[in-house]
Amino acid sequence: MPAFKPRNTQRARTLRRAATPTERLLWRSITGGAVGAKFSRQMPIGPYFADFLCREWKIVVELDGHSHDLRPEYDAARDHFMTQAGYQVLRFTNADVRENLEGVVAAIALAVKARKLRLSPNAHP
Repeated sequence: MPAFKPRNTQRARTLRRAATPTERLLWRSITGGAVGAKFSRQMPIGPYFADFLCREWKIVVELDGHSHDLRPEYDAARDHFMTQAGYQVLRFTNADVRENLEGVVAAIALAVKARKLRLSPNAHP
């Protein structure tokens, strides 16, 4: 049996404090159930930290800035890990959020609705 690993809450706190302006902008738009589900910021999933995580419906929202252009293999491995763990990963660029915030929020809300329909035990086809 693998050893218990506590959550790295200090690292999560540090990441939340260092949020980019774009992350803060999106957070203000999805917090408080605005997209039909509760999201948390900078939450650990295995060895990775999700920018935004809905635990209940297993949705991860990632914002990609310039640094993501330099590490596509890392992002692919990260997405694969999260997908294998049952998460749906939504990726948006910082430009998407700055230039089309309503569209990004609508896409997240649509993903939440779809996951609820697919994963809810009482969902009807």
